[in-house]
Amino acid sequence: MLLKRKDKITKSYDVIVIGSGLAGMTAANKLARDGRSVLLLEAHNKLGGFATWFRRNAEKGEKHIFDISLHGFPVGMIKTCRRHWSREIADCIERVDKIRFVNPQFDISTDFTKEDYIKILVEKFGLTEEEVTGFFKELREMNFYDDNSFKNADLFEKYFPGRNDVMRFLLEPMAYANGSTLEDEAITFGIVFSNFMNKGAYIFRGGTDKLIGMMRDELVSNGVDIKLHTLVNEISVEDGVTTGVKIGDDHISSKTVISNSSLHNTIFKMVGEKNLSSEYVEKAREVRINTSSCQVFMGLKDGESIPNVGELIFYSDSDKFDTELLLSPEAHSQTFSIYYPDMRPHLPQKYAIVSSMNARYDDWANLSPEEYEKRKDFIIEKALLTIEKLIPGVRDKIEHVNASTPLTIEKYTHHHFGSSFGTKFEGLEVSKDLTKEVTGLYHSGSVGIIMSGWLGAANYGVIQAHDLNTYLDKKNSEEVNHV
Repeated sequence: MLLKRKDKITKSYDVIVIGSGLAGMTAANKLARDGRSVLLLEAHNKLGGFATWFRRNAEKGEKHIFDISLHGFPVGMIKTCRRHWSREIADCIERVDKIRFVNPQFDISTDFTKEDYIKILVEKFGLTEEEVTGFFKELREMNFYDDNSFKNADLFEKYFPGRNDVMRFLLEPMAYANGSTLEDEAITFGIVFSNFMNKGAYIFRGGTDKLIGMMRDELVSNGVDIKLHTLVNEISVEDGVTTGVKIGDDHISSKTVISNSSLHNTIFKMVGEKNLSSEYVEKAREVRINTSSCQVFMGLKDGESIPNVGELIFYSDSDKFDTELLLSPEAHSQTFSIYYPDMRPHLPQKYAIVSSMNARYDDWANLSPEEYEKRKDFIIEKALLTIEKLIPGVRDKIEHVNASTPLTIEKYTHHHFGSSFGTKFEGLEVSKDLTKEVTGLYHSGSVGIIMSGWLGAANYGVIQAHDLNTYLDKKNSEEVNHV
């Protein structure tokens, strides 16, 4: 049931899910299908978390619609959606035919499959097939118990010493998928890259608005109660057990809670240190927050068109791949998502272009209002100049442009430090251990880098829902035996 903003919730639930990112929604849907009573609470005015969209030019029928997230994920999303959502949702997932890299070191197009990557690395980069297949073999065999001191930089130096161009071809797309840097644990690159290299990159045909709309309808049909415009102030804890949540002065009772909020907000704002062991709090404080991003959104005029140049273009004017340059406010590197008419055939909007740039929160947080606007104008102009290089003449066809920054992300998602990718690797352990600190409480936010992205988020929601089900089954069994 879709609850109205003014509706007062008086019933109790088996599960309350805080936040409607893909992890929170997938957990809610699985649990409802399993027969649990579920309440999904969202602070924003729409579901989706970072998988969301917005419209502009309302006076013109809101013809410009923009997806926030880069539209690209592994083939595993089809299986996850079919199993935990619906066949109709899964059937809208299609492979991206062309991804292009443009930088001073190379200009290459690929379908992002393992076979094509091996061919390109051998034929264009001059590597032997044995070197490349050995590299892919190590990626496939990576697991959580590996030596975490082995970094991405170590991995590339081991297999491709001195080959910055090869490193760029392999690491740059993952930097936009989950924030991977050279200094991060190699597993953060290996697992995600292996997933993509299975059968290429995929998108949801129809746009994020269609996806979330279908998911909302599925949730409601399965009996999930949903309330938007609802910011949870506190997760209630009594004697080490969660009893529900507080919204203002109101308490909503539940047997369990799943927080799809950021790890930092969940622990330090909603649970509170008083309900956690000092050892756990210390460990949580040491979790590093991942980087953020900026986006520039460009909408074309009525009647204008652009040629098909691919749906994802990784562009950089840097002479070599470098993490510092990738995160620089000078916007040396951008990824362009190109939306053609077949992305949203059901809407009048025809073409849209979104530029995404990895960024640091600190580079934006302490600017004066004047400095902030000036820096936004800079990234807008940089995006326009760059897309004009890739599609000559397109600048004159664009009628609407605006930008988001790490502060925009912080405002609308409540992510700590405006993180686009959650936490670094160590966040995963802290996230999973939260239920050991507070019985009946689970966390399913973006943690540990490898859980970033649409597929990782959805699957983490399934994992936590499974553990919650096990807990409730055991609790219900004990109650029956006690009676």
